[in-house]
Amino acid sequence: MAPPIKIPFSKPPRLFCDQVKVLESHGIIIPDPAKAEFYLSQINYYRLSAYCLPFEESHASHQVKPGTSFDDVLNLYIFDRELRLLLMDAIERIEVSLRTQMAYHLSHRHSSSHPHLDPRLFKNINKYQTGIGNLKKEVDKSNEDFIKHLKVKYQEQLPPIWAVVELMTMGQLSKWFSNIKTRQDRRAITHIYGIDETLMTSFCEHLSLVRNIAAHHARLWNRDITKKMRLPTRGPSELRSSIWVLPDADRRLRKLYNTFSMVLYLMNVIAPEHHWKVHLKDLIKKHDIDSSRMGFPVDWESRPLWI
Repeated sequence: MAPPIKIPFSKPPRLFCDQVKVLESHGIIIPDPAKAEFYLSQINYYRLSAYCLPFEESHASHQVKPGTSFDDVLNLYIFDRELRLLLMDAIERIEVSLRTQMAYHLSHRHSSSHPHLDPRLFKNINKYQTGIGNLKKEVDKSNEDFIKHLKVKYQEQLPPIWAVVELMTMGQLSKWFSNIKTRQDRRAITHIYGIDETLMTSFCEHLSLVRNIAAHHARLWNRDITKKMRLPTRGPSELRSSIWVLPDADRRLRKLYNTFSMVLYLMNVIAPEHHWKVHLKDLIKKHDIDSSRMGFPVDWESRPLWI
């Protein structure tokens, strides 16, 4: 099959005031054009237009449902921003906790301050060498005082594990954890969370992708997450009863509900005083959000984790 014929991009750049008129031409009610123009001067039209999609009657013409206002679109945009911030707060806590558990258990189980320098503790030597290389780069470019001190004072090629974990991104942490050779080591690290180490491995890989989406300020609320997480088949009943189990082909599995349920479960372990569940519920209610767009089942608030 021949590749499609491409044409030159011919759309001109538009003034902010003209962008307001484009929205009006799509049927969006603009009660306050000056307000709309201000927001478009701060939020790229192309970015904001993604939040018009759920209001569209026709994607071909971009015409929205009657009665849709600029404030409706803006409300959805603000919700998504606040949702990312709430999720990033939880991911930070999960990431810091997992760093702590990995450093603590690997160092104590192997009676070593530098278990990360022992390739025998890891499954895939190529992944291990890549990980060591990335850690060296992070150490070399770090301006952290504690890293500078450890580099100057000690002869090892890298600082001790309880220091280097503080330089690991969520993605690097996920790769190091999944590459630990023995199941006993991985289980020791995840024991505090009450879940199987294979589930934690899968969730870390999934959460790394979700974190990158949120950290780059991309739309989150109704996004399909390409890397699905493994669903629990054993372990805490409140988690298993709250996860939505669907056929693999069901697109709702790519949405955020199961991600949020797993995050909530871990937050209940790591930071129960944070009341993360309450913050998420309040956020959805405050902005009057259709939670089904995020893959939430109709009965989600009656499931054990969410009660």
